[in-house]
Amino acid sequence: MAHDHATSAEHFWMPFTANRQFKGSPRLLERAEGMYYTDTDGRQVIDGTAGLWCCNAGHGRREISEAVSRQIAHMDFAPTFQMGHPLPFELAERLAQISPAGLNRVFFTNSGSESADTALKIALAYQRAIGQGSRTRLIGRELAYHGVGFGGISVGGMTNNRKAFGALLPGVDHLPHTLDLQRNAFSRGLPEHGVERADELERLVTLHGAENIAAVIVEPMSGSAGVILPPAGYLQRLREITRKHGILLIFDEVITGFGRVGEAFAAQRWGVTPDILTCAKGLTNGAIPMGAVLVDEKIHEAFMQGPESTIEFFHGYTYSGHPVACAAALATLEIYKRENLFQKAIEIEGYWQDALFSLQGLPNVTDIRTAGLVAGIQFAAHADGVGKRGYEVFRQCFEDGLLARASGDTIALSPALIVEREHIDAMIERLAGAIRKAG
Repeated sequence: MAHDHATSAEHFWMPFTANRQFKGSPRLLERAEGMYYTDTDGRQVIDGTAGLWCCNAGHGRREISEAVSRQIAHMDFAPTFQMGHPLPFELAERLAQISPAGLNRVFFTNSGSESADTALKIALAYQRAIGQGSRTRLIGRELAYHGVGFGGISVGGMTNNRKAFGALLPGVDHLPHTLDLQRNAFSRGLPEHGVERADELERLVTLHGAENIAAVIVEPMSGSAGVILPPAGYLQRLREITRKHGILLIFDEVITGFGRVGEAFAAQRWGVTPDILTCAKGLTNGAIPMGAVLVDEKIHEAFMQGPESTIEFFHGYTYSGHPVACAAALATLEIYKRENLFQKAIEIEGYWQDALFSLQGLPNVTDIRTAGLVAGIQFAAHADGVGKRGYEVFRQCFEDGLLARASGDTIALSPALIVEREHIDAMIERLAGAIRKAG
C-alpha cells in the first residue's frame, strides 16, 4: 500500500471515507511543502484545499515545526486543571487582539467538534447563571456542520451525519438553509436573494417561546455542505433577532476563521459580531490539533459570581491549552501577521473569482459560489445517483495533480492563503480538464 509493502491497510478505520473503495485504490500523500503535496508515487499535487481547510499559511512552515520541536523538548505537557503554564495565557491574549470587539475570553479545546460542544455548553450554563434557566433549546440550521460530537450533530443539519445515531439532544430545532440555485446561481460574492430566510427564526421564537431558547448556532458560511454563502444582510438579520429576544448567537468559524474569507474572522469581513465564536483548523495551520472558543467578556463575567473558591464552569479537556499546541498556534499567528495573510483573500478575490467563473458553461456545472479564497462548484447529479459525479471529478483532479474536496456533487476549493496567480491558473486548468473528462 505505501512504500513499505509490509504495511496492511486493514487496521485503520478511516474517517468520513468509503473504506473499501479507498483501500482498493488508495491515494496516499507522503510529503508537503508550500502549495504542494507529494504522493507516494513521487507525483507533485497542488493542494487546492489547504489540507482540510486548515493549512492556511501553506505547508512545511519551519517556524511552526521548530517552535513545536523546541516546546516538546522543553515541556511536553502540563495540566491546566487548577494548574497552569504560561503559553495558553499568552495565546489567549494574542487571540483577543485579533478577535471581534468584546470576544476576549478564550476557552481552549482540541478540535472544531469540541469547540462546538463547548460553545453550546457555555450558552446553556450562561442562561442559567443569569436566571434564565428555562432557556434550554438550541437552534441550528439545515445543511450545517458543527463537528461530530452529540451536541454538534444535534444542531448540525447534514442528514448522513445524524440519522444513524439515535434521538440526539432533545429540544433542538433548525433554521432553513440558504442555498437557492433558482435565484442565486452563479453569484459573485454574497448572493443577493434570501435575507428573508433569517426571519424563520421569528417563527421558531413564536413556536417555542423566546424564554425557552438559549442559542442559535450557524456557520457564517456553510463549508462542509459545499460552500453555501449567507445572502447579503442575512447574518445581520440573525443578529438583530437574537439580540431582540435575549438569545445568544454562536458563529462556527472553524473553516472561515484565520483569513479564509478575508480579515481574521468572517464576523469581521461581513460585519456581524456574535456572542460566541468557535475556531480550530487554521489556528495552528493544521500542524497540531487545537481549537478555541472566543467568548464575549460579559458572558464570562456572568460565570465569575459567587465564592471565589468555586469552580465556575465544570467543563474542559485534558489537553485544553496544551503546551505544544500553544507553541504551534503562537508561531502560526506570527506568520499570519508578518505576511499579512488575513488580507490576502480580499486582495486576490477578484482574480480568484474570474478564474472560477471561466468554468461556467462546462458540462453539468450548475452553480459556482465564491467569497474570499474559497469556492464551491456544483454539478448536476449523475443518473446513477447523487455524489457520483462529484466523486468522479475529485478522483480525476487527483489523478491530474490537484487535491480538491468533494461534498456530494459539489467540489470545494480552499487553497492556502499563500497562493499565487500561477497556482490558481494551474488549479483551474486541472479542474476544467477533470470536469470535461468526468462528462
